[in-house]
Formats: sequence, C-alpha cells, structure tokens
Amino acid sequence: MQQSNIHYWLALKLVPRLAIHKKLALVDAYGLTALFSLSKETPSVLTSSNNLTTKQLAAFHQPDWPFIDSIISASNACSSKIVTYDDISYPQLLKQIYDPPLVLFVKGDTQLLNKLQIAIVGSRAASVNGREAAFDIAQQLAQQGVVITSGLALGIDAAAHKGALKTSTGTIAVVATGLDKVYPARHKPLVKEIISNQGAIISEFLPGTSPKAGHFPKRNRLISGLSKGVLVVEAELKSGSLITAKCALEQNREVFAVPSGINNPQGKGCHWLIKQGAKLVEQAADIIEELSVDECCGLHLNYEQQTLADNTTKKGEKNLKNDLCVDALLASVGFEITPIDKVVSRSELPIEEVLTRLTMLELSGLVAAVPGGYLRL
Repeated sequence: MQQSNIHYWLALKLVPRLAIHKKLALVDAYGLTALFSLSKETPSVLTSSNNLTTKQLAAFHQPDWPFIDSIISASNACSSKIVTYDDISYPQLLKQIYDPPLVLFVKGDTQLLNKLQIAIVGSRAASVNGREAAFDIAQQLAQQGVVITSGLALGIDAAAHKGALKTSTGTIAVVATGLDKVYPARHKPLVKEIISNQGAIISEFLPGTSPKAGHFPKRNRLISGLSKGVLVVEAELKSGSLITAKCALEQNREVFAVPSGINNPQGKGCHWLIKQGAKLVEQAADIIEELSVDECCGLHLNYEQQTLADNTTKKGEKNLKNDLCVDALLASVGFEITPIDKVVSRSELPIEEVLTRLTMLELSGLVAAVPGGYLRL
C-alpha cells in the first residue's frame, strides 16, 4: 500500500525519544520520504552523525504502518483533520517556536490557524470579576477580528471562549487530550458550540489520548506559540497560566496581565507579571495598541467606531450609572468582596435601605452579589 505524506509525518512523530528539532533537521538533510528509504539502504548515514538508538533506528527501518493507518482512521472517525508541518494550513507562527508539533489534529475551521490570535488564560477557580474581565476582553478583541485562543479549561479559559463566541470571528481551543475526548467533560456543550460557530479544537496528541499532568505544559506552549501575545487574567504564583506566560516570553511573544485586588490570591501571579514588565490591561484597546499596524489591519479605527456606537446605544444606561455613582453606598463597596455588615458600617445607613440600594446598584451593573458579600464592578 502506497504511503501518503501524512503517513510519513506520523511515522516521524512516532520515532521515540528524539527531539522535534532533531527530527526536523533530519528532514532538512535527507527529505521526509527519502529519510525512511535512506535508513533501510544505508543506516550508517543515520548512525554516524546522529547517535540514534536501536529503537530509533528501528522506527525508521520498519515504521508501524498498520498502527499509523489506525491513527488516520481514528482521526477521521472523530471528524478531525490531520495538518502536517509542511501543510499550507499549518500555523506559520507556530513554526517559529523551538519545538513545533510535527502533526496537528484539528476539528473545525483550519483557516483560523493562520489568523491573528491573542491567547487568554487564567485560573480555573476564577472570581466573578475575573471571569467577566476575560469574557468582555475576549468579546471586544473578537469584534475586531482577533481570534481568541485558550485551553478549554474551567474558569478564565471557558469565559474567554464564551466571550469570543458572542461574535462571528471564531475561537481556538488547544487541548491536552485526543480530539475524541473532552476534558473537562462538562465542556462538551462548549466544544459543540465552538465547532458550530466556525471555531476549532486542536491537539498534538493522538486520538485516544487521555488527560495527564505532563500533557498540559506541552499544551501551554502551543497556546502561546499560536498567538501574538498572551493575556493572563487571574493566576496564582505557581500555576499553569504562568507557565504559559513563561513560554510566551521564550517564544518572543507579548505578555499582558489584568490587575486584581491586592488581597485576591488569584491575582498574585498577574501582579508579579506586571512587576516583571508585562503590560497592564484593563480593556481590549490596551492590547490592540500594542499590535503593529500591519497586524492590526485597521483594528484601531474599528475599535474606535465600535466604541462610538456602544456609547450612543448605551447613553441612557450610562446617565443612570453616573447618577448612581454619587451614591454614598457605592463608595462603601470595594473591588474585593465586601461583607454586608461592612457596607452597613461604612455607609452608616439602616440595613433595610442598604439592601434596597444594593439591589438598585446590582440591577445597574455597578455591583455584583457574590458569596460573602458584594463586589464593586
């Protein structure tokens, strides 16, 4: 049976314990298909300068073509495409990183892979404010044609995907399993929504691969590698989100961070990043202005037009908010969780009046009721 280009890239992927950059160097030196033919005819060429092990040589001598056929069949069965390193659809930005995957499994729109992307990542145990910030910024960026890339995790990742889904731009979820599995399982509806809204789910892991701890750092390097920059929204000092930010720095990508309350443990990682030089972000415009003119393709103008339209349509709502801002009660609610008894103490108002006014402020979108009290928005 004649082997396709995909067969050979998968065969190269399956060569054990050989670094990706070494595999690519072999392809450059001998050519992809010739590399396997060469190993059969003159294996000394491979062993003399590449120090390949017996198992590695065996993978070149006798690729497991039936197993490779089963990988292709499994990919087809879960409606995913196989995008190889030399495919025109392969993300060109990803080729710039030290260890780009030789093969990507993609479910959904492959055209997104080479569009301008910003990654949004953060805590799984995110606060209400954090999730809202991720949702809003993702939606604002997607409205300007920027593809939002994240990791399909709980918390910030999910909020970012959902914000992007409010537009027609599409969003990319990079996962740490095979595409025949969804992790976490509760995000099966989110995966369906991403696919049905011209988005994409991508992985470098073979179909059938279950989630393992070691897979997530590998996933993180792809999230940053696909993107022009990484925005971190809430992260502890020791977290996967900071690993993604570290990957971004190593890959010469921009790093952005959303500040948080000083007593919010989920904000410590973002504050540390800002101290290290990450750009502080409060809205999408802070990211857009960092992108070059060529990459923006008019995003600045589009953003200003969108802002003007929003200001016009929400004029009445803003007038109400401005009136309420003078309320002394609003000043009694902090940007961190404020217990109701503290609001009463600060405002020096009867508790019945406090509860009534808090309800008005909540309906106006100026505060949010959360476990333990209220948050000023």
